[in-house]
Amino acid sequence: MKNTIAALALSPLFIISCKKNENSSTEIIKNDSVHANTFMVDSVKVSDSLKLSDSLKVKYSATMLVFPDIKNNALLDSIYFEEKNIRDFSKNGIQDWLEKDKNEYFNSIKKNSKDWISDMNFSQEWYSDKAMKLKSKLNDYVHIQYIWGSYEGGAHDNYGFSERVFDVKNGKKLQLKDITSMSTSKIESMLLKNINKINSGTTDNTGAVNNSEMLLVDVIPATENFYFDEKNLYFHYSPYEIAAFAAGDITIPISWTELKGTISPEFEKRMGITY
Repeated sequence: MKNTIAALALSPLFIISCKKNENSSTEIIKNDSVHANTFMVDSVKVSDSLKLSDSLKVKYSATMLVFPDIKNNALLDSIYFEEKNIRDFSKNGIQDWLEKDKNEYFNSIKKNSKDWISDMNFSQEWYSDKAMKLKSKLNDYVHIQYIWGSYEGGAHDNYGFSERVFDVKNGKKLQLKDITSMSTSKIESMLLKNINKINSGTTDNTGAVNNSEMLLVDVIPATENFYFDEKNLYFHYSPYEIAAFAAGDITIPISWTELKGTISPEFEKRMGITY
């Protein structure tokens, strides 16, 4: 299935009544780091699986970035916005939080499945995946992509994306108003006009299907789920957000030229935008 996030095979560590696999892992990735501007970025990965019965196996996988050189707690809170309870942003603190999150996930599935698991008559693998990816570092702007995927029964799995850009120089998450003063309605008009510029990859028996053919909305919202490069501002939409699930995730570009005259002078200078 297009864009499906694959679950990783792992093993249980803590529920004694369940069968164990031998491949559980908690990994602090020391060598898979990049030097982003003036700070180091590492990552921690926790992987595990739990066999609840002959019919149900549950997998958990999570990878989170670690920023040992960033001391600004407000910026770190924003970077880990999806995980409100993290207070220790060190490598060991992130690892401990992921272990706790894994255990809570497994315990929740185990508790909720008691009333119906004996009625399952075919084998299933459920999973929860999440990851942070450093996508780019550009002029002291750092783009992080947050990905999640899950399956807990039903017709198909679900997945989604969040895009965030952080202004490391000023210690904050970048907002759309920091880039352009263009009105929301005008941006939304451009999004609709540019909907087919990057095809989602969806096809049918006649070939490629345009994104516009799968829209579920009349207005494409100008959300804070954006990022950029030297040429364009991009808005990223998860499945079901603006289009049918078959469309997958959709990315719509708006060029700097289209935004000319509305771009913040500070941002324009820092990015070296020319027309």
